[in-house]
Amino acid sequence: MGERQKKLLKAIVESYIKNVKPVGSKSLCKKFNCSSATIRNDMMYLEELGYLEKTHTSSGRIPSEKGYHYYVENLMKLKDITGEDVLKLQTILNNKDLVLSDAINKCMEIISDITNYTSIVLGKNSYNNVLKQISIIPIDEKKVVSVLVTNTGHVANRQVIIPEDISVKEIVKTCEIINKSLVGTPLNEILEKLEFVIKPEIAKTMQKYEELCSFFYDAFYEFKDLNKDDVFFGGKTNILKQPEYNEPEKIKEIIEKLENVELVKNIETDDKEIKVYIGEENNFDPDTTVIKTSYNVDGEVGTLAIIGPKRMEYDKVVTLLNFLKNYIER
Repeated sequence: MGERQKKLLKAIVESYIKNVKPVGSKSLCKKFNCSSATIRNDMMYLEELGYLEKTHTSSGRIPSEKGYHYYVENLMKLKDITGEDVLKLQTILNNKDLVLSDAINKCMEIISDITNYTSIVLGKNSYNNVLKQISIIPIDEKKVVSVLVTNTGHVANRQVIIPEDISVKEIVKTCEIINKSLVGTPLNEILEKLEFVIKPEIAKTMQKYEELCSFFYDAFYEFKDLNKDDVFFGGKTNILKQPEYNEPEKIKEIIEKLENVELVKNIETDDKEIKVYIGEENNFDPDTTVIKTSYNVDGEVGTLAIIGPKRMEYDKVVTLLNFLKNYIER
């Protein structure tokens, strides 16, 4: 492919992304200072190579998946992120009242608004949330509030009824033993450790050890949702704003896929680079592009992903994801 053909392909891809209209030779003549016949010949050559496709409704051309790939890998230049967008993201990222996961989710929501695509954050809390502390706060003789804090900043509380045959004093003492023995334990291992570590320990000093272990088993079970992988959507319906999704059947199809949690979880990646998956290769939907990368901040890991049409503003999305990833991992 010659230099003029490369520039021509770049111009066609960027024109189609912006205008959603097949590109004809006449619209490119002035830009390239060439005759319409020369441009048509180059477009036919690019079509023969598989980088362009002809539509049924126009004599113009649109990029193929291969054309988008070549553009992303060889022709695309990253956009400068605007000062306004930087400020929006930095305001969230510098908010000390937000835990990391909440800050990331809010930033991805902003990116979704900026791009009009759907953003997804996939976390792995079951592997990274470990017990930092559990506290018992008595309300009265029959009720307490259990407060669980994890290393990643999650704070969750539940009101728990005290069984008649154990006292608040025994519960508080057992809580002290749990904090001494189980701090640093992944949440998905807590219930097993209660049975094989805590129960033998409290059995040495407390008669009602079975009841006490059962109480804390129930209390920790209430926090089971923290053990599940997080799936967060930003602008879940934004993708439907794109003209590719103006037919009822296509709308129904993409919504069903976004509602399919297991399918969405397949987007997860451990790749440290930002990677672009166009069409068939993304294993989500053949008419979409998925741009994704992983993040790792102090052991809290997950996936950042943007889903949009194949006619996506690749330069803008990659720039925004790159900014967010670099900022949180610095």
